[in-house]
Amino acid sequence: MMKLWLDKLSTTFFSTLTMLWIWIMGMQWVSFTETIWLSETTAIVIAALTITAVTEALLPIKQGYRVVLQFLLILYCVYSLLKTSGNPVPVFGAEGFLSEELLYLFPYLWFAIAAWAIFLFLARWAKTRGRVLLVVGIHVISFAILDSFTKIVLWDEIAWVVGAGMGWLVSSHFNRFRRRFPQGWVNLSKYPFKIIANILVIFSLIIVAGVNMPHVKPTLTDPYTAWREWNGVPLSGVGTSGTGTLIESASESMSGYGREDNDLGGGFNFDYSPVMSITSEERSYWRGETRAVYSGTGWADGASSRRSGTGVDVGDPLPEETGSSVPTKKLEQSVTMLSDTVYPVLFGAYSVRQLDSLDEDIDPDRLSWVTEGAEMHLDDVRDADYPKSYTLTSEVPVIPIDELSARTYDELYSGSFDEAYVQMPRNFPDRVSDLAEEITADGDTPYEKVMLLQQYLTSNYTYTNTPDLSLKKSDDFVDAFLFEIMEGYCDYFSTSMVMMTRSLDIPARWVKGYAPGRMTASEYVPVDGQTSIEPDNYTVTNADAHSWVEVYFGEYGWVPIEATPGFSMPILTADADAEPVIEEEVEEEEKAEDEVAPAPTSDNPSSGWVKIIVTAAVVVIVLWILYIVWRMRISLRFAGARIRAGKPLTAADKVIAETERWIRSVQRKGLVRQEHETLRESVRRWAYAHPELEAELRPLLQQFEAARYSPAEVKEEQWRSVQQDAEKLKKSIKKVRIVPDKRLST
Repeated sequence: MMKLWLDKLSTTFFSTLTMLWIWIMGMQWVSFTETIWLSETTAIVIAALTITAVTEALLPIKQGYRVVLQFLLILYCVYSLLKTSGNPVPVFGAEGFLSEELLYLFPYLWFAIAAWAIFLFLARWAKTRGRVLLVVGIHVISFAILDSFTKIVLWDEIAWVVGAGMGWLVSSHFNRFRRRFPQGWVNLSKYPFKIIANILVIFSLIIVAGVNMPHVKPTLTDPYTAWREWNGVPLSGVGTSGTGTLIESASESMSGYGREDNDLGGGFNFDYSPVMSITSEERSYWRGETRAVYSGTGWADGASSRRSGTGVDVGDPLPEETGSSVPTKKLEQSVTMLSDTVYPVLFGAYSVRQLDSLDEDIDPDRLSWVTEGAEMHLDDVRDADYPKSYTLTSEVPVIPIDELSARTYDELYSGSFDEAYVQMPRNFPDRVSDLAEEITADGDTPYEKVMLLQQYLTSNYTYTNTPDLSLKKSDDFVDAFLFEIMEGYCDYFSTSMVMMTRSLDIPARWVKGYAPGRMTASEYVPVDGQTSIEPDNYTVTNADAHSWVEVYFGEYGWVPIEATPGFSMPILTADADAEPVIEEEVEEEEKAEDEVAPAPTSDNPSSGWVKIIVTAAVVVIVLWILYIVWRMRISLRFAGARIRAGKPLTAADKVIAETERWIRSVQRKGLVRQEHETLRESVRRWAYAHPELEAELRPLLQQFEAARYSPAEVKEEQWRSVQQDAEKLKKSIKKVRIVPDKRLST
């Protein structure tokens, strides 16, 4: 039986390789569906593919028996895996297999049988080069389409499919060669190292060429780009879902005020369509809603999950959120909407204290004031409109920074505060908390610690609207940003800032709304070019959608903090005389897109194997080059003599060249040839001085004189003989004490 099995392996080696290539391709589909399927389904499909590959490759039995065995093994794996994972399974026996638990097996069993059937079909059908190419092409095209039209990055899977396809083509080629030319295959198989080396060299050249291929703009528009342009959808980089401050359309994430905050992340395109025009004496962030409950993927508390509001009467003061002791500045804002979009809140500077006016078409009963969060909500009534214009009055806090920065934790939080603002998920990664502790180690007060966190985020991470999500491994949004992706937009920075602040037991919350917007040139430069006009009108677009942080500092109330690089919070501060001043915002979100921030070094686990493969390919190519040089060593040996002669060297020329080489070698050892001496005279003198070298010197002299002076034809092997004798002479010289100044007496 063992001999039969070994004979089977020796004749089906390439069939075994085919099973390996098909298994690798199948595993790429498992990788794609891993985030979609249940873990049990994934494990069962992997088991089905592996059982099929191993039995097809290693069991030398008839096909019918093999199929029955495969089915029984797959059935057993389905049963065992479901039982291990705690799913209901039938017990052995007639009653057990007639119970309802049997039905639980079938959904998983169908997946396993489908994977098994597809594997067997490819193994039986893809026997020719054309069919192999068709299978590989279908895989590559399918993954390319899924990569383009879904939210999953599949570059690694495509690379594995291409690599497996190349291996499949090579093994298929040798298998056909073996069948068509059995005697030629017997001769070729005597040199397995040469076969493997040449295959590795070809693969390595392809890999290195692919990695170093220059980026050239395509001449023709690819179908995906054409489809996007046809549908009027702009192109973007890597992205998943548009959340947080993003609007998710059916085909693409665009910037704007988002509704769903529990699945943050992804990429988006900037949408510069106008949202509203705000007239205000001060630049401000136009605040919308706050969030407090972090879920690990985003913010789980919606507008009505935890807080209830009170009615709003136009012209009446609104309840104040906290009993803040800091002075405030009254700020009136006139808001004119420039789009028909309906929003869940009215936007205004923090903190809104009064609704001064509202469109007559809007029922005031739809408004509610949520004191906790200082949010003015608008009930979402079906087919209801959003106000075309409204005016608000806010009391903007003037923060005494110097005084606040000196207050200790006990002084700020001697009273109670809402524990919701220090909430953290049960499985929140420890390394995030450890990082926050490390960053703030030099901070003595809560405000100093918050500023250290802000400085760290803005200095060590890069702003981009298309973060590379292929780097993401962690299930936690903050953890993945801080340690893996290390680039992103406002949602990434603000959420990370909130959670690191909370890890220090400092209350914080997440806020979303709009950045101040832009002022038109006509508001900066008057028509007459002389009169000074104060800019007080801001046009806000969807590209200004933004999120930031508010930190609670006890009696100082909620203080807004900007964590995103390229932004500066337009916060009112107080100097020693408590006179309010204002910091102008540095850049809008679209400016931040172009900012180049220093990016820390990051390990990319997903690309580690790529580096290994590329490095191995480079090593193979270097070894190949060295091997070629070694094979050409004879030609290189006579390169100088050939150049001096100006023609191809004859065998006699090679003997003379080898003679010149060994003369130079012995001269370095002390056997010096005088200028007036012929080679015969020099050899006689050396042999007289060192008789033990005469046996090696005489043959070398004879071969030289034959090549130089004899009319007889010198054969090719003679110069090789000179080379061998010269090596013997070198070894003998090492055993002799050379006396350079000894001369032959006459």
